[in-house]
Amino acid sequence: MKLSINNKIFTDNTNELEKDTIFVVSKQNEKFKDIAINGGFELLNSSELKNYLDMSSIKIIGVTGTNGKTTTASTIYKILLNLGYKVALQGTRGFFINELCVEDYSLTTPVQLGNFINIQKAIQNSCQYFVMEVSSHAIEQNRIEGLDFALKIHTNITRDHLDYHKTIEEYIRVKNLFLSDESKKLINIDDKVVKFNPINAFTYSLENSSNFKVLKYELKDSMNVEFLYENKNSKFSTNMMGIFNIYNLIASIAAVHITTNEKLENICKVVENFNSISGRMEVVSTKPLVIVDFAHTPDGMDEVLKSFPNKEIISVFGAGGNRDSLKRPLMGEVASKYSKHIVVTSDNPRFEEPKEIIKDILNGINDKSNVIVIEDRKEALKKAINLANDKSVVLILGKGDESAQIIGDKKFEFSDKDEVLKILEARL
Repeated sequence: MKLSINNKIFTDNTNELEKDTIFVVSKQNEKFKDIAINGGFELLNSSELKNYLDMSSIKIIGVTGTNGKTTTASTIYKILLNLGYKVALQGTRGFFINELCVEDYSLTTPVQLGNFINIQKAIQNSCQYFVMEVSSHAIEQNRIEGLDFALKIHTNITRDHLDYHKTIEEYIRVKNLFLSDESKKLINIDDKVVKFNPINAFTYSLENSSNFKVLKYELKDSMNVEFLYENKNSKFSTNMMGIFNIYNLIASIAAVHITTNEKLENICKVVENFNSISGRMEVVSTKPLVIVDFAHTPDGMDEVLKSFPNKEIISVFGAGGNRDSLKRPLMGEVASKYSKHIVVTSDNPRFEEPKEIIKDILNGINDKSNVIVIEDRKEALKKAINLANDKSVVLILGKGDESAQIIGDKKFEFSDKDEVLKILEARL
């Protein structure tokens, strides 16, 4: 990966070192710096890279959290675009500049040089804002080094990525590290484990007292929400579903207000036109009602499943291989709490045996009388849809808008949404 600024070329990869290239030494590649030294190349500490790229013309908004990062970041991006700003978005779904997809799926947060390259592209396209998702890996590995955030947003912290962080305590510590400085930040104060520097902190909530406080909401075919900010009530309506999306939308509305000073009534008016983000509580069909969501943690599943108290829930899910295996029975337990039918299937098994992953999930389900195991995900979707009636909602969880299934080290084309549409079309 190479970054070119004012006729200087920077790289973090010793294989890319050429004449006059500067090697950027970071936490990840420090062990290779002797290769650069022995080759006679100039070295630059990663903390100094920011001195070469003028980022004063663009405001960076960073969103971290276990759940809601993608929806919140995407919604901020959409609001800003609708208000007439030029904006870039970087995250799980790819890299976008002013509604144009520049790069498909990548890391949630690229390595440091990747961030600088994308910010440089955004500046070259006259962007005033750069909205980015910030993963726990990126925080721990210092991939966001050198970025001055106009606003840092925290959605929530629940169990995830323990295959990497090893303990929930370490995961929480890393997430909270992002919120420890004095930059402007926006915090979900209902989160019981969040810790943050109170200087320049704004808060939002449904339960506790906060700067942006939800007063009441209605959940029917659409959501109507009223909230209080600085002793003034504001309202918005949306077709997006789920209580967790109230958090995501309040965070998005607050973020835009804080960073632009636009009137809340103008921001709320823009939100009314929004539907769900692709793969996030996305309604694929209304008859039968079929929804695709990315929820892949016990807490994420709980938030989705409890959003349909008046529906008979048919849940379809698996769990990723070579990831935190201890969450699997917890996911099974959550599904059994809410579902009339549970279809356990394969997700992205990677190098694990799918049957073993499924066995782990089943360990969390005491009453298996309403459980169907179908390893083939395509057949599992077909079965779930065949079980549906007018009272049902089919919730397909785990993969969201991913376009492939990872088996071993290979990616096979697979989209939950596309498969559902094919199944429904074949029934006509």
